[in-house]
Amino acid sequence: MSVNKVILLGNVGQDPEIKYLEGGVCLARFSLATTDRAYTTASGVQVQERTEWHRLVAWRGIAQVIEKYVTKGSPLYIEGKLQTRQWTDSTGKTNYTTEILVENMELLGRKGMQNSQIPNPPIPEPQPTYTKSNFSNKPLPKKEEDDPFSSSEEEADDLPF
Repeated sequence: MSVNKVILLGNVGQDPEIKYLEGGVCLARFSLATTDRAYTTASGVQVQERTEWHRLVAWRGIAQVIEKYVTKGSPLYIEGKLQTRQWTDSTGKTNYTTEILVENMELLGRKGMQNSQIPNPPIPEPQPTYTKSNFSNKPLPKKEEDDPFSSSEEEADDLPF
């Protein structure tokens, strides 16, 4: 078993580069900056702020959303996976690049946009709550009367102690 998963929360570095390939397939390429904030360790050592730049690639529907709504400075939440590509340039030199293939994206801000430009996402319905000790597929009770472990005065007389 293996896992190739990347999660990023950052800001777009420049306007995305959009291309339409044969067959109308949309491709978006852009960079995303993530920043580790400056801090001081317990021993008093100051660690400076550090920005990491990531190359991202998105295809088809996600690329079309990027084309419509993402610009330089847009805050994004990204889920994807690492991929490394290689190619040979005109001089015969082999080049490599590592990119993040975007699999899921969430627009976090509407900086400079009117609310009408991006439709509001639907409000998700509440999901059942599960705990580590709850191994059954039943959701936790929502009301006290649904809770089989709640105590009531009627049941108090049935206790053997």
